[in-house]
Amino acid sequence: MEIKNKRILIMGLGVTGVSSLKILKKHTTDIFVYDNKPIHIIEQKLKDENFLSVKIIEIDNLKELQNIDLIVKSPGIKPDHIMLQKAKEMNILVISDIELAYFLRNTQNIVGITGTNGKTTSTILAGEIFRAWGKKTFVTGNVGVGILEKIEEVKKEDVLVIELSSFQLEHTYSFRPKVALLLNITPDHLDWHKTIENYIDAKLKIFKNQTQDDYLVLNYDDPILRKLKDSVSSQTIWFSVKEELSDGIFIKKDHIVYKNEGIEEMIISLDDIKLLGKHNLENICGVIGLAKAFRIDTNIIASTIKRFKGVPHRLEFVGEHKDVKYYNDSKGTNIDSTIKAIEALEGPLVLIAGGYDKGATYDKLIDNFKNKVESLILIGQTKYLIKESALKKDIKDIYILDNMEGAVLKAIEISKPGTNVLLSPACASWDMYNCFEERGDHFKKLVMELTE
Repeated sequence: MEIKNKRILIMGLGVTGVSSLKILKKHTTDIFVYDNKPIHIIEQKLKDENFLSVKIIEIDNLKELQNIDLIVKSPGIKPDHIMLQKAKEMNILVISDIELAYFLRNTQNIVGITGTNGKTTSTILAGEIFRAWGKKTFVTGNVGVGILEKIEEVKKEDVLVIELSSFQLEHTYSFRPKVALLLNITPDHLDWHKTIENYIDAKLKIFKNQTQDDYLVLNYDDPILRKLKDSVSSQTIWFSVKEELSDGIFIKKDHIVYKNEGIEEMIISLDDIKLLGKHNLENICGVIGLAKAFRIDTNIIASTIKRFKGVPHRLEFVGEHKDVKYYNDSKGTNIDSTIKAIEALEGPLVLIAGGYDKGATYDKLIDNFKNKVESLILIGQTKYLIKESALKKDIKDIYILDNMEGAVLKAIEISKPGTNVLLSPACASWDMYNCFEERGDHFKKLVMELTE
């Protein structure tokens, strides 16, 4: 891929788009932008960022695409967007910020992490381990700052740890991490990918270009991933929290064990792990696989895991009031993530759920309440869809609220001593908030204020 002096269109002027503009103006002067906001807002944004020579393409003037050589697309723009459909007809290459960053990279020490759930926790923990190992480490991608904000700072000896969403992987072509971690795959973002097959194909792109010189860490307990056994070119490290493996990472005698060529090594006692839930054991096992691929000393791995307390908005303890504990799991943006949060906490639970409609169905969520969830408080676009599933399963104690403040007030009102109140929406936040962080911060603020 060549970008020097190419005519490049940036689709979307969010974090990804602005960082793309900043870096691309060093390689070409022929830059175009598209955004779905009104033209005067786009013009002001370009002026504020000092992009005075950038041209704007509007949706009703798609014939201008004939002047475009390459499109860099923001992750949130869906593949069925009319401009992308037109670009496909015209054989214009569409790439993500990840693909562009890979083209501009200076290091081969690239760690890619994806999966339906657990990406952020695993990415942050991996970054901590690489730093403890003594490497200058950049943690980026779908977490923290955009990758293009940092890519030019990354030197040959540095490590680049990237959290990768299916949206970002969808438009990669040459991207090849030295070590990749694929945690799990369950249905998600079907409003975007349209089919589960498309979603899986996007996730599997993380190792598509790997060779025998690279490593792929896979969850043996995931039935979709286990089927990949004979279709991977890279060296595979398996992990499991359900059974002992002939080689790989697994649980034995209340320890996480790494077995390689018949030799077993105790990594860490389960008692030394601060994170709640079996799903976090999966995340930790996966990250151990990354570290072992780089041959990081076991003492460094274990000591870092012992110190690690998790990430905000993922089963985050907010506080306790009148013997009721409140947990913020706003990062629970799909059904399986919320199920794992429910499994991790003791009952009885008051669950606050609901949000942006991604086309999911909620029977599986209700089936996994397992007599733990006593009350269901619902908000957002999906509140009536979840209620319908709950009624079918004979769940009676359901409350429909208009906003988060009403939900927290209701939770305080109905919670008995010994109850855990859990915000874990099983949905994205985009119907009411800009991001899950904003939703979680609002929940925490309300809990602290309303329980004072």
